[in-house]
Amino acid sequence: MPAQKIKIMKTIIIAAISSLLLINSPSFSQNAHFTTSGVIEYEKTVNMFALLKKQINKDNEAFYQPIYDQYIKNQPQFKKLKSTLTFSDNKTLFTPVPDENPSGNFFGNNVMVSQTNTIYTDLQTKTFIEQKNVFEEVFLVKDSTRKIRWKITGETREVAGFICRRANAIVLDSVYVVAFYSDQIPVSGGPESFTGLPGMILGLALPHENVTWFTTKITNLIVDGKAILPPKKGKLTNNQDLFKTLLNATKEWGTYKDAYLKAFSL
Repeated sequence: MPAQKIKIMKTIIIAAISSLLLINSPSFSQNAHFTTSGVIEYEKTVNMFALLKKQINKDNEAFYQPIYDQYIKNQPQFKKLKSTLTFSDNKTLFTPVPDENPSGNFFGNNVMVSQTNTIYTDLQTKTFIEQKNVFEEVFLVKDSTRKIRWKITGETREVAGFICRRANAIVLDSVYVVAFYSDQIPVSGGPESFTGLPGMILGLALPHENVTWFTTKITNLIVDGKAILPPKKGKLTNNQDLFKTLLNATKEWGTYKDAYLKAFSL
């Protein structure tokens, strides 16, 4: 066999072996295919020390400061909460996992610390149905999905083994949002009511609100879209009417109402 042919055959064999090694490597096997159906597990992390410190001002300092000082001595800085997002093609269902260690103290009743929403989203029609627990009442909110003007950046970050791209946005006029999405999951969904990117949001941060959601596990499995069903319990309303209801219920709360309105609107 001519030397030139032997050289070509060696090159082909080496290339084939390299391809097999690449395909069987952990990073390639996890990210080489596109996933349009499965279950994502999120962990919500709240910086309690930072969040609660914001509640103290010169008008209430004498009362709140001793309570806060005692809190940071006996409680962990970060509160952890779990949730899941079941998705199939253009339908998602965000479901909170019951808190195993609910906060029963004075400061632990902050709405931002709890998870009050079960959200079914139809990404094709850009509509959602949300079961929202507001104090002692349950609402069923039906409306269009939030229109978020995302600004996609060149920054990347690995989340749960997937390379994600960063996007920034402002919601509710003043809440700064940082999202990390992966186009390896070409479903425009995400935790809570955050959607609208060209891939699944696997990491989400509200830096000034001291809260994040990050994926801890992704299970790639076939989910029947017909099995993803919206919640049905609650008093029927829409976003605008719910906000009016909340505004009326908290009208005598002074500035304290602002944090509650923001938390329930996110």
